Amino acid sequence: MKMLKPHRPRLERRVVGSTNRWRLPREPFSGDLLALSQMCKAVSIDFDEVLKNPDRLCVSQIQKYFPGNMKKKAIQSGEADVILECLGFTWELHQPQLFQSDTLAKLYVMALARDSANPEKELQKLLRAQLPRKTKEQHPAKKMIISLKINDPLVTKAAFATALKNLYMHEVTLSADDVLGVLAAAHVLQFRSLFQRCVTMMMNGLTPSTIKNFYVAGCKYKEELLTTACERWMEMNLVPLMGTQIHLRKIPQELLHKVLRSPRLFTFSEFHLLKTLLLWVYLQLNNKTQTIPTYETVLAFFRSFPEKCSFLDRDVGQNLMQLFLCLRLHGITKGKDLEELRRINFFPESWLLRATAYHYHALESGGDMAHVNNLSTQAVRFGLLFTQEYTTHSKMIAIYGFFFEIKGIKHGTTSYSFHMQRIRHTDLEFPSLVCEHGPISLRAERLVTYEIRAQTPVGGKWQEFRTNQITQKFGLGKPSCKSHFSEEPMGFSFFHWST
Repeated sequence: MKMLKPHRPRLERRVVGSTNRWRLPREPFSGDLLALSQMCKAVSIDFDEVLKNPDRLCVSQIQKYFPGNMKKKAIQSGEADVILECLGFTWELHQPQLFQSDTLAKLYVMALARDSANPEKELQKLLRAQLPRKTKEQHPAKKMIISLKINDPLVTKAAFATALKNLYMHEVTLSADDVLGVLAAAHVLQFRSLFQRCVTMMMNGLTPSTIKNFYVAGCKYKEELLTTACERWMEMNLVPLMGTQIHLRKIPQELLHKVLRSPRLFTFSEFHLLKTLLLWVYLQLNNKTQTIPTYETVLAFFRSFPEKCSFLDRDVGQNLMQLFLCLRLHGITKGKDLEELRRINFFPESWLLRATAYHYHALESGGDMAHVNNLSTQAVRFGLLFTQEYTTHSKMIAIYGFFFEIKGIKHGTTSYSFHMQRIRHTDLEFPSLVCEHGPISLRAERLVTYEIRAQTPVGGKWQEFRTNQITQKFGLGKPSCKSHFSEEPMGFSFFHWST
């Protein structure tokens, strides 16, 4: 008896690029990397991407048979050729629109390869069925059933339906309430154009109520443009806007830490920033509070802890330590504010002693801040919020007995300038109050190192305008009492200061 040799799969020859490589039928990844590289070049796909995701090549090979104008072709018949099972529903889809989604295209190709001996030939047959013909010549195409399982809780049935609707219509109206779910659905479907449209809408719709969810979504889906936009928005709005609303509670600690470390962070003063951060901690520990408490309520809460150790030294405060290390306590110079900090027993004693020592040495040196040697991380910050309704706006600042006015002036529809000037204590509006609560320096000149920054939204994005670091002697008479001017289009301004 003669034994027959086992049947071996017949090799087929394909022309791939400039070479002619042997291939096993329907096994495009047989270990022949040279042939795979040539095939990737032929269909214009990144070789490394295919190694990570082999299905990407299958989709592209099928798509080369798929006319580009078919994707934009209006459906002339209500008869669907693809049935999608997802979220407990069945969705009827049409092949031309389906290929806008990489996920659905991959599922379709996999189903085609599974059910057909020659998937490319089957696809060509289905494509011919889409072409307009006479009624009597039309033949119903075989419906393909594909299934998609979604585990993302953000993808609701309504959001998924909106995403599928965008396969057929380019300008489907999206509301701010729906955009997060539609973004999640677009990510699952790998529907790039819809995903980018949602990202743009979210970047333009940042508010105290949306900032947390939009930032978390940006991190979840690794969308750097969105996370960066959220960080920039928070840098400008943490103190003046979030610090007055209950939505401050929702800000993630990770985002808060990034914002506190940013050199662009806007604050009216170092003490305003401290009050905002204390409020955030209070809201984390009192999650039933539904309204913004008064500052006195926040202080009373922290004073209620036993005095044996500071709040930050307790277990509950240990993981918050990095946030408060970002503060510049040496920039809080009013004796009343410093005494308040000591009474609430929030900071370790060593922190308060260090800040007090800085103040003592600065006053002993006539106001010179010898401990400050890095303007970007140690300078004392003062901020001025300039809205479009103002023609001029100013505020007075005091530090170690010296008094300055920071001022913004509107010159035209979109042109503003900012500067500061030294003023005499006798020219203050309420000189008696100043004399009672703080020192007064009679030095004729004051050497100051400073920079002026202005930030404003331009085209939906925050832009920063700034001077270089300037070292200048400020006298009491003109012209030495005025700083350099910063000419800016419009917006917010804040000053970094050291001596």
